[in-house]
Amino acid sequence: MLKAGELAAQALELAGRNAVPGISTWELDKIVNDYVVSHGGSSPCKGYGGFPGHNCFSINEQLIHGIPSKKVILREGDIISCDIVAELNGFMGDNTKTFRVGKVSEEADRLLRVTEEALYKGIEQAVAGNRIGDISNAVQTHVEANGYAVCRKYIGHGIGRDMHEDPEVPNFGRPGRGPRLCKGMTIAIEPMVNTNFPEVNILSDGWTVVTTDGSLSAHFENTVAITDGAPLILTQPEH
Repeated sequence: MLKAGELAAQALELAGRNAVPGISTWELDKIVNDYVVSHGGSSPCKGYGGFPGHNCFSINEQLIHGIPSKKVILREGDIISCDIVAELNGFMGDNTKTFRVGKVSEEADRLLRVTEEALYKGIEQAVAGNRIGDISNAVQTHVEANGYAVCRKYIGHGIGRDMHEDPEVPNFGRPGRGPRLCKGMTIAIEPMVNTNFPEVNILSDGWTVVTTDGSLSAHFENTVAITDGAPLILTQPEH
């Protein structure tokens, strides 16, 4: 899991470095997949439920599951969520970051900062003896205290040999509820945050999830292992 997570994290960093004005999301997808394959891995999102890309690239009001396209060109001021999953030797690493494309608005900058903070608030609760609800509540509390809304339709998940495993890891909930966290569990914690409302729509392509009012959204994610002590973030570029 450490090796798969490290590969996914390196691929995500590569996506961020190349998320510049003028590049297409198709090109980003190719750059990332070529990197993963050249390091002995594969991109399990390709073909998952029929998904046509190797990774998800979601821009501005797109929350998740944006399909890579030669027609989608990044522009100065955009924000882009890059959701990168890498499989290596039968294990999965899953991570996401919303990147700034050049100089962005103060509104976008604050949304990204708060969403990333919410991710780490959730990770702080990922310790043996706590429950999933402790993670969920930490994320929700931080997001809503800052005036934003967590998406409720899509949530985090367990991860290991498969990309999506039990338990579910919502970004909302009550502390002390849900499955108990035990040493050895590996989960993907991923706040998905909208500027105004929790509700989302799915576009006619059957995949791309967008805010209902066209406002900005952000998405941050790490794969985390439960240990005897502090949570271990598996999706770090180097360990």
